[in-house]
Amino acid sequence: MLLAVPEKKFGFRRKPPVAAFLQTAPENSGSETQKDITMGLVYATVELINADDLALQRRGFLQEDHVRHMAVNFLVDTGAYMLTINESIRAQLDLPTLETRPAELANGEVIQCDVVGPIELRYANRRSTQCAMVLPGETEPLLGALPLEDMDLVVEARTQRLIVNPEHPLAPQMSLK
Repeated sequence: MLLAVPEKKFGFRRKPPVAAFLQTAPENSGSETQKDITMGLVYATVELINADDLALQRRGFLQEDHVRHMAVNFLVDTGAYMLTINESIRAQLDLPTLETRPAELANGEVIQCDVVGPIELRYANRRSTQCAMVLPGETEPLLGALPLEDMDLVVEARTQRLIVNPEHPLAPQMSLK
């Protein structure tokens, strides 16, 4: 019998997944199906946390309720490389610019984008720390290949959901070869 682990807001303690975890949409995992509106597209709600705030909170310099965080509904895009956010998300999390890089959009246009971070992402029983490219205006945020690989998440095409890798349900597994 699995017992629930007490959960601290940013302690990232979760109870272990059970077999049913992979069979149905996990409660509060952020997975959403929008077949009626966006056939073929997969969206997932991911918690974003300002990782600098989280580090200050762990060291006792910032109270837990002052850590900037938010839930964001991302388009899961396996063709995108990085995590991309828009200017509004950046402002709400108050993320500093680390550098500026050129980025090629889907239409072939190359634009200059700020790279910001660090950002901690949390989805189901997974977490990752990433940098993000900031797209102009209120552009739809994208969950790209880097965060998907790092958290060992897969797109389940049959149900159009983002799920933890069924081969590694308890923790992400990385290939080091």
